[in-house]
Amino acid sequence: MSTPLQRPVIGISIGDLNGIGPELAIKTFSDNRLLEICTPILFASNKLINFYRKSIPESTFNYQHIKDLSRPFHKQVNLFNCWEEEVAINPGQLTDTGGFYAVKSLVASVEALKAKKIDALVTAPIHKKNIQSADFSFTGHTPYLKHAFGVKDVLMLLSSENFRVGLVTEHLPISEVSKNITRETILSKLNILKDSLIRDFGIDKPRIAVLGLNPHAGDEGLIGSEEEEIIKPAIKDAKHHMMVYGPYSADAFFARNQQQKFDAVLAMYHDQGLIPFKALAYGEGINFTAGLPAVRTSPDHGTAFDIAGKNKADTGSFLASVYGCLDIVQKKRDFADNHKNPLKKMGSVVLAGAQDETIEEE
Repeated sequence: MSTPLQRPVIGISIGDLNGIGPELAIKTFSDNRLLEICTPILFASNKLINFYRKSIPESTFNYQHIKDLSRPFHKQVNLFNCWEEEVAINPGQLTDTGGFYAVKSLVASVEALKAKKIDALVTAPIHKKNIQSADFSFTGHTPYLKHAFGVKDVLMLLSSENFRVGLVTEHLPISEVSKNITRETILSKLNILKDSLIRDFGIDKPRIAVLGLNPHAGDEGLIGSEEEEIIKPAIKDAKHHMMVYGPYSADAFFARNQQQKFDAVLAMYHDQGLIPFKALAYGEGINFTAGLPAVRTSPDHGTAFDIAGKNKADTGSFLASVYGCLDIVQKKRDFADNHKNPLKKMGSVVLAGAQDETIEEE
């Protein structure tokens, strides 16, 4: 975990072996300035990293192999071997092997996060199809993290500077979305979102906008009943303890840049939130799992098989994920410090004041 200087130890799950995850990690941590503010640990294998390092001739990337997660080398990139065996690497191809070892890396890094051997986790992209098995039947990182930490609910939250979009439903077919929009679910996501904005982003009194489900937010029941029967009642309930507004028609909301008036937006389904977010975040958005007792971020893009192994991957979103991860870790620390032992803190202030008076009298 952190050194006495509080440099966070950040785990990196490597993602699909045949995607751009390894390249992103190598390019990002080739910049030694990052090692002044964090200690990275890659959960992968020597052979995998060396394979991709050869495809990036301009890279100055170096690492130290470690066997004990509690003793990383600071000011260096660390590599924790999640497997030793020979593995076929086929950049750009969707293979069972790529998914199998992506899961190995993810599981090992999440176990380290749960055990507090790392302070936070950045996950490189996985492919939702080839990770499926009898032992791993999750549709992505978010549901797996919810299961691994045993929490009741989490929120997929996309963030880029002051623009944040949370999702009520995540990776569902459109035909399944409406039946999963309930008053209880919306309230749960709103509560997680509000708490995260306060604890993870340092916003004391967050303002949250809620989008409708149907075109024109239902036109008062003319185009669907979800707004009148579910979404508006949920917003009314939430207003008792947070500043929440809506429901807004999604197209008009983003067309008029209404998101600038709020600290976060809650969208009803995946594409309703992610299409405008990715269009407006300019490739530097990150995905944050709100509601966990730990910090996890990831880039807001996928495995990009079409450019894997070609030294073409843009590190913008991955680098933003590292910085975002570090920022959230610090915000959590600040929140904990500001809300820890208030009576003791008050006593310290009084004592300091008394000392100041003594100095003045002298």
